[in-house]
Amino acid sequence: MSTPVSTPQAPEEVVTNAIVREVDLTPFGYNGKMALITLENGYDHNRPNTLGVQGLQSLNVAIDTAIATNADAIGVTGKPFIFAAGADLSGVAGVADRKLAHAFTKLGHDVFRRLGECGKPTFAFINGLALGGGLEIGLHCQYRTLATTAMVGLPEVFLGLVPGWGGATLLPKLIGPELATRVIIVNALNNNTMLKSPEALEIGVVDAVFEPTDFLEQSMTFASHILSGAKKITRADHTKVDASWENAAKIGAAAVAKKFGRADIASPKAALQLIADARTATHDSGFTAEDEALTELVMNDPLRASLYAFNLIQKGKKKIEGAPKPALGRKVTRAGVVGAGLMASQLALLIIRNLKVPVAITDLDQERVDQGIAWINNEIDTLVSKKRVRPDEAARLKSLLSGSVDKAIFAKCDFIIEAVFEELSIKQKLFKELEAIVTPECILATNTSSLSVTKMSEGLANPERVIGFHFFNPVAIMPLLEIARTEKTDDATTATAVSVGKDLKKTMVIVKDAPAFVVNRLLMRFMGEITDALDEGTPPEIADSAMDPLGLPMTSFELLGLVGPGVALHVGQSLNNSLGERYRVSPTIERLVKAGVKTFYLKDEKGNQKINPEAAACLQPGDKPATAEQVRLRALTALASEARMMLDEGVIATAAEIDLCMILGTGWPLHLGGILPYLDREGISEAVTGQRFHQRGVASLP
Repeated sequence: MSTPVSTPQAPEEVVTNAIVREVDLTPFGYNGKMALITLENGYDHNRPNTLGVQGLQSLNVAIDTAIATNADAIGVTGKPFIFAAGADLSGVAGVADRKLAHAFTKLGHDVFRRLGECGKPTFAFINGLALGGGLEIGLHCQYRTLATTAMVGLPEVFLGLVPGWGGATLLPKLIGPELATRVIIVNALNNNTMLKSPEALEIGVVDAVFEPTDFLEQSMTFASHILSGAKKITRADHTKVDASWENAAKIGAAAVAKKFGRADIASPKAALQLIADARTATHDSGFTAEDEALTELVMNDPLRASLYAFNLIQKGKKKIEGAPKPALGRKVTRAGVVGAGLMASQLALLIIRNLKVPVAITDLDQERVDQGIAWINNEIDTLVSKKRVRPDEAARLKSLLSGSVDKAIFAKCDFIIEAVFEELSIKQKLFKELEAIVTPECILATNTSSLSVTKMSEGLANPERVIGFHFFNPVAIMPLLEIARTEKTDDATTATAVSVGKDLKKTMVIVKDAPAFVVNRLLMRFMGEITDALDEGTPPEIADSAMDPLGLPMTSFELLGLVGPGVALHVGQSLNNSLGERYRVSPTIERLVKAGVKTFYLKDEKGNQKINPEAAACLQPGDKPATAEQVRLRALTALASEARMMLDEGVIATAAEIDLCMILGTGWPLHLGGILPYLDREGISEAVTGQRFHQRGVASLP
């Protein structure tokens, strides 16, 4: 027996115990026994098994017990429908001692490797979700089965870690470096994509897949056939194919560049090195390298920032700050969408799919209505072709949709959202027309991104039922929903809006009705600093690359092309009118719109990006060029200043909600922990506002 290093437990650890029982394999075709270890946290059947210090020590004792029995093999499985979701990271953010961090990383190796080195055949019966350390338990075993309903993955790089309990060393040897890079790097960086059972079987992560109804029995039969020699599993030697290792490095580097641009991010770099080293690494050398890499990452701010951001997202799904009691909400049995363009059609489809209530759409003429309905029906058909919706369900969803040029179609609606042209007078006129048609309880929501919801409700008999309901594009994918209350919006309206948002599976923040709410106000402020630098004479390639070290999902001018210069100009003018000259209207953007230029960049035949000649012709640079560092500092300074004003004005209640908005609304990278912890760590918050946004230790070393 190896003796794992003693480490203090995290106070928040929910202990996953490892329970051993002997199973007679005779009924399954082998005359012998198996010592079966079951992982069970025993506290909450809805909470997945996780492995902290006590959980690892319990597993170590269970392995001792299993080895000491007369059993011919050892198996590991989980409680019903859950195998293990990896390491318990609840105490990681509080670790300030490198020795403790190293001890915890080494403990996982000391325990897990015994499954592969104990001298008995070992099996992992993965009956449910297996992530990170959960999957690594299976990788240390010699054979693996998987339930058809289960998913597996190594999400560590997504959180700023590496698969540090054997995954980075064992998986490349098992399935080859290219596929391992896809699992460890590509999938993790693609919003933590997991492997479903068919793919896990196809690429060799597991050896067999069985239905959940008799999963354990089928797995015992599989093990019996292995033990009796009736079934043999052959493993390829992936260490001898030079090209695959070279190609794996290219695949990983491309995925990192796509996600983070030119930002220098530690975790994927470390993971790629571990994968490359796995070709020649022994267990001792590979696991030691994993320990060192994992310890280094645990002791750096990006991990703490990622954990802060990840926990913030999870909390945001469950609790909405300032939300009224749910009981105040009214049931929505019929909904309406004013408009049949792309945004409106996306909203209608989202409501139909999730609320499953009748939805009516209108537009200025029948042709537009018909186009909207056709688009929605085509999207439903696409979902059927992808097997995400059954044909019978698709037919039912289509039957819920209706369209007309007559707003009387909204008469029986409980909830109506408008997505018409972003012009205040048009929206005011629309709401007055709707009020004459609908009941006094029908909610009138606006998807405006920058206009005053309060002004939209002026002159209405029931302004208390008007609310902002701001989605982000594409509607089905972007998780954030800003709910904007006016001073007259009542609790029943807000509670109903929150209930609808929850049914739409959105993460919500309740904001004060203020110009551009949260996301667009901050986004336009820092983008404005970039365009100001351009107007002042900074070369476009320098101005636009200024924020690259942060690893944002796209540059300012790429975003400009996505939203369109016309939209950007309209929002900029609106913010200039309401918030003043710190939101200066860019002459360059005005010229782009006047010239009809739609995008700042074009791609050549090789996919390389270059400045659109039409956009270049609109540039009239000044004589005050700045360096990339100067541009970046002015943009971050503006963000700090604006965020402090928003909190002081009560636009949003907490700094954490600003972080949540920027993470979910703009893709602000997790490794930065949201915008405000980053500004705190860089010293910009205090330099600009005289104070931090968060207490010390939030998303950074204590």
